[in-house]
Amino acid sequence: MTAMSYPGAPESTPAAAAADASPAPDTAGVDHHEGHEAQGLVPLAVGAIGVVFGDIGTSPLYSLKESFIGHHRLAVDADHIFGVLSLMFWTMTLIVTVKYVFVILRADNKGEGGSLALLALIGRQLKPGRWTAFTVVLGIVATALFYGDAIITPAVSVLSAVEGLTVVHPAFAEVVLPISIAILIGLFAIQSRGTAAVGKLFGPVMLVYFLVIALLGLNGIARAPEILLAANPWYAVKFFTLDPLLAFLALGSVVLAVTGAEALYADMGHFGRRAIMVAWLWVAFPCLLINYAGQSALLLRNPALVENPFFLMAPDWARLPLVILATLATVIASQAVISGAFSVSQQAVQLGFLPRIRILHTSASAAGQVYVPFVNWVLLVMVILLVLAFRTSSNLASAYGIAVTGTMFITACMLGVLTFAVWKWHPLVAGIVTGTFLVIDGAYFASNATKIPDGGWFPLMVAAITFTALTTWATGRRIVRERLAEDAMPFELFLGSVCERVRRVKGTAVFMASTVEGIPPALLHNLKHNHILHERVVVLTVMTAGVPHVPDHKRREVEDMGHGFYRMIIRTGFMDEADIPAELAAETRAAGPFKPMETSYFLARQTLIASKRPGMAIWREKLFAWMVRNSESPMQFFRLPTNRVIELGSQLEI
Repeated sequence: MTAMSYPGAPESTPAAAAADASPAPDTAGVDHHEGHEAQGLVPLAVGAIGVVFGDIGTSPLYSLKESFIGHHRLAVDADHIFGVLSLMFWTMTLIVTVKYVFVILRADNKGEGGSLALLALIGRQLKPGRWTAFTVVLGIVATALFYGDAIITPAVSVLSAVEGLTVVHPAFAEVVLPISIAILIGLFAIQSRGTAAVGKLFGPVMLVYFLVIALLGLNGIARAPEILLAANPWYAVKFFTLDPLLAFLALGSVVLAVTGAEALYADMGHFGRRAIMVAWLWVAFPCLLINYAGQSALLLRNPALVENPFFLMAPDWARLPLVILATLATVIASQAVISGAFSVSQQAVQLGFLPRIRILHTSASAAGQVYVPFVNWVLLVMVILLVLAFRTSSNLASAYGIAVTGTMFITACMLGVLTFAVWKWHPLVAGIVTGTFLVIDGAYFASNATKIPDGGWFPLMVAAITFTALTTWATGRRIVRERLAEDAMPFELFLGSVCERVRRVKGTAVFMASTVEGIPPALLHNLKHNHILHERVVVLTVMTAGVPHVPDHKRREVEDMGHGFYRMIIRTGFMDEADIPAELAAETRAAGPFKPMETSYFLARQTLIASKRPGMAIWREKLFAWMVRNSESPMQFFRLPTNRVIELGSQLEI
C-alpha cells in the first residue's frame, strides 16, 4: 500500500490528530459495552422512530409525485401506477428490510454503524493488501457521499412540506422560502441538546405522523382496493416490458422512497440494532406501504391530482393541519442525517481521516450520542445556500438521489468483502447476496446518473471536496510520521548515552508521542534547550482501536524502560474521548500515582513546510498544513490542564 492504509493497521493507519501528540491506531481485540440495554427497548424504539426514520418516513411527500412528474414524466394510467407502486414496494422490501435491517445491521462494529465503522470492522480482520486498499477507498467515498446527502436531505424534506401551503392557498407561495429557512435554522440550533433529548421530543410526533399517513392511506385503499394487487412483482416487470427506457429512468425517482436507509445504519450507535429493527418492522414499514398504496389509489380514481397526491388525499379541512404535521415530520427527517453526520465525523477523527475537532457527548448512558459543533454549523450554512439556489423541492429532487444511491452501491460492495472475507459465508451464498444487491443498487445509481446535469452534480462536488480532505489528512499524517521517524533516536541508545550525564529535577514529565517507536521530538527538544530531565519521564502514546469503546482493564499498558523512564500506551475506541489526566489518575504502575500539580505535559508542534520531496502534490501539502494549523489544540483534545502544558515548536518539511 502506498498513499493510504486501513484503520486498524499496526503501523500505517493515519493518526487522528496533528503534531506529535496524535492518537495512533491499534489492533488490540477489546470488548464493548453498550448503554442501550439500560434505557429499555420501547423508549429506544420510540426515539428511533423520531430520529432514524424521519427521513424515510417523509419520502411519501415527494417520491410518488416525482416518479410521475419529475425528471422524466410518466403517463398517469393504471399500468404505470401499478408499475411504480410495485417498484416502490419491492425497493423498500429488498433494500431497506432485507439489505439494511436483516443483513447490514448485523455488520455492527461493537454497536456502531456507518461506512467508517464497517471499514474499521473489515480492517481488523484483513491483512494489508489490495483488498484492504480497495475497501479503504470505498469507505472514504461512501463517507464523502454521505456528507452530500446530509446537506440535501434537510433542504428537500423541509421544502417539500412547506410547499404544501400552496395546496391550502396559492398566496402562500411567497412565504415558502422564508419559512423553510427559519425552520432549518431552528433545527440546527437545538442540536446541542443531544440526540436523546431530540428523540424524546420527536418520537411521539413521528408516531402521530405515521398513524395519520396510514389512516389517509387506508381511506384511499378503501375506495380502490384493487391497488393492493401491486404487491405482485409482475406489475414491476410489466412496467419494464411496456416502456423499458422510461421505467429505467423512473428508478431515479422511485429510489427516493428509501432515502434515509444509509442514515439508518449510521445511526445504529445512537439507538442499537434491536430498537431500529422493531421501529421499522412494526411502525415505519407498514405505515409507509399503506400510504403509498393510498396515494396510488387516489391517482387511479383521479390522475389530475398527481401534482401533489400526498396532501390532496386529505379532505379540505384537514390539509392545513396535515401541512403543519408534515413540516414537523420533515424537520425530524433532517435529524436522521444530521445525527448520522455527527457519528461519522467522530469516527473519521478517531480513525485518522479528519483533524481534531470539538466533539461533545450528550448522553451519560449511550456513548454513541454526540454533538459536533463545527459540522453542525457548516451543514446549516450549506443547507441554506442550497435552498436559496434550488428554491423548490422538485429542483432539489434531481440532486437528491445520486448521493443516496452512490452510498448504497458502495455499501453493497463493502458487504461483498464482509461476507466473503470476514464472515466467510459459503461462496455461493455470499455471491448471490452480494450480486443481487449490486445489481439492484447499481441500476438505481445508473438511473440517477442521468440527472447529474440537472442538479446531481452538487452532491458529487461535495463528495469530491470531502474525499480530497479525508485522503489529504490521512496521507499527510503518514508522511509526517515517516519524516519524524527519519530523525528518531532509538530508546535504548538514548538511555545509554544521555541519562547518566543529565541533571534530574523533581516531578513528572509526560511527553506525547505519535508512535511507540523511538524518542518523541518533544523530549529531544526539551533536552536540547533546557539540559534537564525530570525524575520520572513518561512517554505516552494514545492509540485508537478499530472498535467503538475499550473497557477500563484494557485501556492502559505500562513498560518500565529503566532510569526513571516509562512507556505508556492508552487505548481508546473510535467513539471514545481521550481524557489523559483521568487515565493517569487511575494508573499506579509507573512508579506510583501521578500528582496533578507535579506533572507537566510536553507537546511538540511542528510547523509544516511544503516541499518537493516525494509525498503529495504541493497544493495538497499546503492544504494539509492549513488543516494542521486549524485543528483543535492537543491540549483541549486530550483534556490536558492548561497551566501544566509546555509546547515545543519545530519546522518539518513534508
